[in-house]
Amino acid sequence: MLASEGYMSGFGNHFATEAVAGALPVGRNSPQKPAFGLYAEQLSGTAFTAPRAENHRSWLYRMRPSAEHPPYVRYQGADLFAPGTTDEPVAPNRLRWNPLAIPSEPTDLIDGMVTMAANRDPTTLEGVAVHVYRANRDMERRAFFNSDGEMLFIPQQGRLHLFTEMGRIDVAPGEIALVPRGVRFRATLPDGEARGYVAENHGALFRLPDLGPIGANGLANPRDFEAPVAAYEDVEGDVELIQKYMGSLWTTTIDHSPLDVVAWHGNLAPWKYDLARFNAIGTVSFDHPDPSIFTVLTSPSDVPGRANADFVVFPPRWMVAEDTFRPPWFHRNVMSECMGLIHGAYDAKAEGFAPGAISLHNQMAGHGPDVASWKGASEAALKPHKIEGTLAFMVETCWPYRPTRYALECAELQKDYDAAWGGFPKARLP
Repeated sequence: MLASEGYMSGFGNHFATEAVAGALPVGRNSPQKPAFGLYAEQLSGTAFTAPRAENHRSWLYRMRPSAEHPPYVRYQGADLFAPGTTDEPVAPNRLRWNPLAIPSEPTDLIDGMVTMAANRDPTTLEGVAVHVYRANRDMERRAFFNSDGEMLFIPQQGRLHLFTEMGRIDVAPGEIALVPRGVRFRATLPDGEARGYVAENHGALFRLPDLGPIGANGLANPRDFEAPVAAYEDVEGDVELIQKYMGSLWTTTIDHSPLDVVAWHGNLAPWKYDLARFNAIGTVSFDHPDPSIFTVLTSPSDVPGRANADFVVFPPRWMVAEDTFRPPWFHRNVMSECMGLIHGAYDAKAEGFAPGAISLHNQMAGHGPDVASWKGASEAALKPHKIEGTLAFMVETCWPYRPTRYALECAELQKDYDAAWGGFPKARLP
């Protein structure tokens, strides 16, 4: 039985929702006898004693407790998902990969996940990993949850339907969706196949960045984030339950669907967001602004102003700066940048960076526009110009990324990426 569809508005709100009237307790979290024989269970995304403004938890009212399962054993599939990074020295090279192909064999979201780069040990509660998912089969009689971190889904091709413990989320290219640490879900493919990116955040929960001098409005506005209303699945029979824990995959089998939460309340919840609603802020005088002005979400580190992870988006926008080189300038950065392209073209790369591709510029790696982009922007008439038909993003982090062995050896790695910065003419001094 499947009940209730829809969304509730707001980022980090305290929600209350029930798929069956009367299932949600009133005035207390854990009554002696919850309605209908449901089980009360708290899901904590932060420590119990975290400050109120930082404390995230939800109470779930489910048909069976999540503690009911046999022991886990190592999962034997998804060889490219969370394989760990090597301890060998990492060359400080700029890297770029062509889009990974969707498998020819039937492959669901979990088995089709490929870890491209990561940093930090998940057990330190710091760092981020970037994955690519490629799938052509629904997750059938199986569910997944991640004990290592929250998962930000960034579809690039094909829609995803994420049926989570706390409700249903449909997310399409141009949208993003987040599944919190520990929340169980199953993914199905309305379009038959799908490809996209996942940013797995092991650190402080993603939040909206402070706006500072921008003021009260702009960038991603809280009301545009949508959390699902309660929905549940009452299905008997064996279901495989896979979890990611301490960097490895583990599996067990339970005799019912784990997506059996009939009601819930709290401020820890999955959500979706339409990137077209991002209110881009830019210069109306001169100079290209720092890319931080395009931050949708941030996960802070222990050092103020230095992010464990930022999710940054480069959407359609007007360029009007006077006497200015308008694309991103040449730069070297203490932060490390992993970029992807959802559709269109990126304004700093004339070729070689297709939708579904990835580039990686670790800390202090010199990068910027390629020769063709530099020449075009240097000679362009500086009229107001709208960048349209594009959507790129960046997962930036203060920790250097370590590419996985697969990423360094796969056929999609562009061996000639450094050539993008070859052939610049020497400056002519008087």
